[in-house]
Amino acid sequence: MTAQSSTSHPLLTSLLTAVLIVPSANALAATTLNFAHTHPVEDAQHLAAEHFAELVDERSGGELQIRVFPSGQLGSDNALVASARGGQVDIVLTGNPYYTGLVGELNVLDLPFLFDNYAQAYAVLDGEIGQSLLAKLGDHDLKGLAFWEIGFRNLTNSRHPVKTAADIQGLKLRTTPNPAHIAAFEALGANPTPMPFTELFTALETRTVDGQENPVSLIRSANLYEVQDYLSLTAHAYTAAPLVMNKAKFEGLSPEYQKLLVQASIDSATFEREELAKRLTGDLEFLKQQGMQIVEDPDRASMRDIVEGPVEASFTEKYGPELIEAIKAARPAGE
Repeated sequence: MTAQSSTSHPLLTSLLTAVLIVPSANALAATTLNFAHTHPVEDAQHLAAEHFAELVDERSGGELQIRVFPSGQLGSDNALVASARGGQVDIVLTGNPYYTGLVGELNVLDLPFLFDNYAQAYAVLDGEIGQSLLAKLGDHDLKGLAFWEIGFRNLTNSRHPVKTAADIQGLKLRTTPNPAHIAAFEALGANPTPMPFTELFTALETRTVDGQENPVSLIRSANLYEVQDYLSLTAHAYTAAPLVMNKAKFEGLSPEYQKLLVQASIDSATFEREELAKRLTGDLEFLKQQGMQIVEDPDRASMRDIVEGPVEASFTEKYGPELIEAIKAARPAGE
């Protein structure tokens, strides 16, 4: 039988057509999870989300698929957290401040000058303290998978260089809704103005606010250098980013897939951290080339002296001293 005659046989033609149009068993069995965040596609957070999707695909043999929605396509940070709780979105990445209304103890992670470097933050987040905090999200319809990160926050503005604490007085600054961030800038004499990240660029462009505070990577990827003239490397607070999943959806998966998702989350956190570290020098050089004036060594001590004690005391009064003391004890010495 020639190739020509084989395709002309009615029964064989029907069988071939059926093979072509019927999905494979793997395709039929695949479960697709939606993953949403507000970061630009150029950001390390988005690259880590794609890395996470690849790991899940590979390790599940294609039976678990992750579809990533970046750049706030499915809503603001607050909206995404609500959607994850309600099950409209399966997996969400957003900064720690957007969970603090659910789990008050998470506020403590954003205390000013709590961590001096990344090693200290990772020791706390990846250890028993971090796992305990993630577990508390379970009371709010969320499964905490792992701590990713936003990073150390630095101050930008359009009015003048910030070299000391006194230079912050009078600045109207966009902040997250985290009470720790708001209290710190109030103590420094600024006017903190919480607003969604998705509204930030326009607020800076129209001078609704003078400045904001975010890691260097976000200042670059969100093009904030287009509407901000001055950057001070204050590193005044570290912001973690819990990666969370709708609890019911997570518990509906097999134990094997639950374990797979958690491990892929942890591995992708490492990927994201390494990617951010690799980018830092290049990001700073890029911002300089775009005309930003960078204060590389501001007087952080003058800021710490004003905010650290009072803000920490207010949170100790609210949540007790145990968590803050445990965090300090877990930080590596001599880092």
